[in-house]
Amino acid sequence: MMKLTLFYAAGASPMAAHILLEELGLPYQLEKVNLDNKTWSQGNYNLLNPKSYVPALKVDDQPLLTECAVILEFIGNQSKFMPQYATPAYWKQRAWLNYIATELHKNFISPFRPGNWLPNTTDSKQLVWTRVQPRLAFVEHQLAASGPYLLGDTFSVADSYLFVMTNWMKRLGYNFVSLPQLEKFDSLMRQRAAVQRVFQQEGAPHSLVDGE
Repeated sequence: MMKLTLFYAAGASPMAAHILLEELGLPYQLEKVNLDNKTWSQGNYNLLNPKSYVPALKVDDQPLLTECAVILEFIGNQSKFMPQYATPAYWKQRAWLNYIATELHKNFISPFRPGNWLPNTTDSKQLVWTRVQPRLAFVEHQLAASGPYLLGDTFSVADSYLFVMTNWMKRLGYNFVSLPQLEKFDSLMRQRAAVQRVFQQEGAPHSLVDGE
């Protein structure tokens, strides 16, 4: 059996991989990373991962896996959550993973805050909302057409990633008024036992108080 170690920071994007590992019931270990001083239990995190951010996934003695979308696809390939290769569903899920990674995930990160954290000032939160709102509106339209999940009626690898985005919306106080399908999706995900376990295991996320 594979030995899996997930490097994470509470409430950050590795939560998507953490949820998926719980959904699959795979055995794994967690290693918490301090993104402010770039350390983990064994010392300098940058020596392990020169990209200096999370998630990262160590699989046995193989080279370290990085990038959230790639890690999710790897984990999904261990189960029914990744559709058969080259089918329409497979490409649709890959497209969602890439869309979330490039259009949502990176645009949620404040360009003015060190450490790859979410924004923590009024101005930076407004700037991030300006960037992510039209992209979230696209997801809203797609969910309205074929939801409640990204691939229809069934939970998929990409849904764990999208949930991190809706969770960030709530943490930042962004409004769901124009995004009712995303709010419904967020509520549906919070009902999943795996998601509830992940919240308990990760604990409190990094502060988003203005000025911190």
